[in-house]
Amino acid sequence: MTPPRQNVFFMPIIWLYCWWVTRKAKLRINKVRMNGLKPPYLVLGTHHAFMDFCVTPLALFPYRANYVSELEGFEAYGEWLYRRIGCLGTRKFVNDLALVKNIKRVIDRKGILVLYPEARYANVGTYSKLPESVGKLAKMLKVPVVVINMRGNYLQSPIWNLTIRKEAILDATITQVFTKEELAKATVSEINDKLQEFLVYDEYAWQYLTKQAITYKKRAEGIELALYQCPVCKCEFQMASEGVELFCKYCGQRWYMTEYGKMEHLPLNQHTKKHTIHTFYYETGESAVDFTHIPNWYEWQRNQVIKEIENGTYFLDVEVHIEALPNAVNFIDLGEGRLVHDKNGFKLTFKKYGSSEEKTLHFLPITMTSIHTEYNYRGNGQCVTLSTLDDTYFLFPRGEGFNATKIQFATEYLYEVEKAKQGIKIV
Repeated sequence: MTPPRQNVFFMPIIWLYCWWVTRKAKLRINKVRMNGLKPPYLVLGTHHAFMDFCVTPLALFPYRANYVSELEGFEAYGEWLYRRIGCLGTRKFVNDLALVKNIKRVIDRKGILVLYPEARYANVGTYSKLPESVGKLAKMLKVPVVVINMRGNYLQSPIWNLTIRKEAILDATITQVFTKEELAKATVSEINDKLQEFLVYDEYAWQYLTKQAITYKKRAEGIELALYQCPVCKCEFQMASEGVELFCKYCGQRWYMTEYGKMEHLPLNQHTKKHTIHTFYYETGESAVDFTHIPNWYEWQRNQVIKEIENGTYFLDVEVHIEALPNAVNFIDLGEGRLVHDKNGFKLTFKKYGSSEEKTLHFLPITMTSIHTEYNYRGNGQCVTLSTLDDTYFLFPRGEGFNATKIQFATEYLYEVEKAKQGIKIV
C-alpha cells in the first residue's frame, strides 16, 4: 500500500489542536541549523508521553509529515483517521522490511518521515539506547537528519501516572544534525554516535535545574512500577506508593518525592510532616549511589538485573493473560498462557485462535534490542508485548514476580550479550 500523505485539509485542524493543548504549558521551540531546510528529510524524536505527538507538528510547521506508529494506535483511534494524519503502521521491535520500503517511498516523494526510535514512553524521564539500525536507515535514505529533543513532556504526564501536572513547562529543540553532505561522509557508527548525543535527556535533572515545582499531591503514586526494588533490603516487587511517598512494604523504609522531583529518604517510622529531609546513599560495594535522583535508582536496578544474568540466577516463569492484535481492527482474547524468559530469550506458550492444542513461540535475544512495556495498559495493569510480523501479543501477568521494567532491563542486556558473542559490529 502506498504511504498516505497527511490530508492537507486536516493540517490546519492538527496545528490548531496542537497549539491549544500546548499553550498553557508555555511551549518554546528552539531551532538550530534549520534555516532554509526543506523536505525531504528524516526526523528522529525523543519519546516521553502522548504530548510528543502535539509538539512535533508545531516544530515542523509549516510542513506536513508522515509518522511511524504501532498498529495499536490504528485500532484505538481508527484506521481511517490514522491514515489521514499520515501514519505508517508497524509492530514494535521486529525487523519490518515493508516499513523500510514505505519510509523510502515517503522520502522519494520529497516528504518528511518522523520516527520515535525509543518506541515507547520514557519510564523515568531518561533516554533509551539508540538502535544501530537507525544509522543504517539514515545512510540508506541519503537525506538530512533532524532531531527533536523535547523536555517537559514526561514531567507533565509520566507513564506510571498520567494525571497532568499543570506546572510543568514544555520546551523543544529541533536540530539539523546531519546535512546530506555530512551524512555521506560519516560511517554508520559515527552517525549513531552523533544522533545518540542529540537524543540524550534527563527530565528530572532538567526539572531541578529549571526549578519547576510540581505540587500535585499524588505525584509519587505509581512510581513503584519503575522503582520496583528497595535499595535498603534489596527486596523486589514490594514497593508501594501513597500521595507523595514511596515505601517498601517489606522493610518499612520510606521516601518523599519533593516538588522538584527528588526522592528524599525518610528516617524509619517518620512521615513527611515530621522529618528533616536528607540525602540517602546506599553503598553498592563499588560506589555510593545517590538515590535522591530517580534515574540513578532506576539504573541501579538495571545493574542488579545484569548481575543476576551474569551469575545465572535470572529467570522468569509466569502465567499470563494474552490479548492478540493481528490487525489494525480489533484485539482477540486468547485466554491464559505461560511466559518464560531466561538467557535463551522468551518462550510464549498458548492456544492459537480456535485451536485446542498449545503452541510455543520462541523469541531469541539477538532478535530483540528491547521490549515494549506498559504500566497500566487501558486500565488492565502492567504488560509487555511480543511481536511477530503477523501478530502482537499483549501479555498481562497472573501472579507474582512480574515487573515490566525488570523484563525490559533483562531483554536489553541479553541482546548486548548475544551481539557480543556473535561479534556483530556496526561500521
